[in-house]
Amino acid sequence: MQTRELTCINCPLGCGLTVTLNEKNEPIKVEGNSCKLGEIYGKKEVTDPRRVVTSTMKLEGGSYPTVSVKTLGDIPKNKIFDVMREINSHSTKAPVHIGDVLIENVAGTNVNIVATSERI
Repeated sequence: MQTRELTCINCPLGCGLTVTLNEKNEPIKVEGNSCKLGEIYGKKEVTDPRRVVTSTMKLEGGSYPTVSVKTLGDIPKNKIFDVMREINSHSTKAPVHIGDVLIENVAGTNVNIVATSERI
C-alpha cells in the first residue's frame, strides 16, 4: 500500500489529506478531511484529477480587447495545455453575453468554453 498527501481545494479550509491506495492504486481510505467533500475530492484527485480552466479570449469589435472565459465543467488535468492552446488560437466578435458558448467540445473534452462577462 502507498499513500498520497494532498491539500483539499473544495473550500477555504484547505484540509491536509492523506489518501491510502491499495495494490491496484485504488483509494481505500481518506484521512484529514473535515467534511464529506474532502473525501470525495481526495479519491477523485488520485484516480482522475480534473480542473476548471479560466482564461481570456481575443475579442474583435468590442470596447475591450478580450473577454473572460471558462470551461463549463471540469476537464482532465492533463488536457489543460491543449485547452489553453485552443482558447488562444480563437477569437470571437462582440457582442458577447455571459454564458455564450464560444468553443464547443474544446480539445476533445466534451466540455464547452463559455463567456463569463458581458462585452458590447
